[in-house]
Amino acid sequence: MKKVGWMMSLVLVVPLVLSACGKSKEVASSAVSTTVKIGILKNVTHAPGFVALQNNYFQDAFGKNAKIDVTAFDNGADFATAIATDQIDIGYVGPGPVINQYLKSKNIRVIAGANNGGAVLVARKDAGINSVKDLVGKTVAVAAKGGTPDLSLRLLLKQEGLKVSTDTSGVQIVTRAPADTLVAIRQKEVDATLIAEPWGTQIIQEGSGTILVDWNKIPPKDGNYPLTILVASDTFLKDHRDLAKKAVKANKQAIDFIQQNPNKAYDLISDELRQLTGKGMEPALIKAAIDHLKLTEDITLDDINEQAKASFDAGYLKVKAEELDFSKFLDVSLLNEVKKEK
Repeated sequence: MKKVGWMMSLVLVVPLVLSACGKSKEVASSAVSTTVKIGILKNVTHAPGFVALQNNYFQDAFGKNAKIDVTAFDNGADFATAIATDQIDIGYVGPGPVINQYLKSKNIRVIAGANNGGAVLVARKDAGINSVKDLVGKTVAVAAKGGTPDLSLRLLLKQEGLKVSTDTSGVQIVTRAPADTLVAIRQKEVDATLIAEPWGTQIIQEGSGTILVDWNKIPPKDGNYPLTILVASDTFLKDHRDLAKKAVKANKQAIDFIQQNPNKAYDLISDELRQLTGKGMEPALIKAAIDHLKLTEDITLDDINEQAKASFDAGYLKVKAEELDFSKFLDVSLLNEVKKEK
């Protein structure tokens, strides 16, 4: 009887122990924190990302146990290297640098758009430039070689029958960071610039230059080309596809918010810039930037192919033409799911 009683006690106790263990595991599981590393450039044209961060769209989507680690980049090339080497998981960047990186590493995917257009061609006021053809023998600044404004400038020059050269026989292209371009225009070191907003408007407002080609006439497709896109690493998509989808949704939320509440969005964008750079921006300048672009989460393979061809023609892509296959680079399956759920 003693033995039977002991065994009966064991039978009763074991389920309680197992139940307690199960509960303990559940509590521990819910407390597990995931860190999502988001990359972004310090540019107003990355406004959807700024608003998504300021309005906690990413945080709300990922959940309270998720930790968000934001890294701000000065240029797309550094961003592309970081995402290819898993230093960041997801983020906003221009197409040019990640197209180049994808051909090297094949481990990045475009998962949504953010905005189209947003760059203007500005000529220095006293440089004697009244048309694109007047750029012959002049120096034009872009933020980075292979970046979207650089490719747009080359397409524009090609349309006008002008060549890029290192002497006065054609148009000389030099690289300057946007802030340095403002100084270079003032000091007459460069004659013109194809630059993302709000830098162009800033040059105009201070009286240093005039708009030569407005944003809605910049190639390709008269300003309706991707300037900022949302990309993710293959590692992140494989391990956290659910979080990637939530990021796509947060991006769309931010775009909708900016379109529906522009005046509120300007302050949010300025606040995020202040956090990233230590300095905010006047609402009027932010408005100029937003007015000179088309916010959209949509992006197509044709958009990617067009930019890739421009980069290839410029000699930035060191591959054979037949290797320019971007069918796997663009993955809008998550975006399509988000749209269906709306």
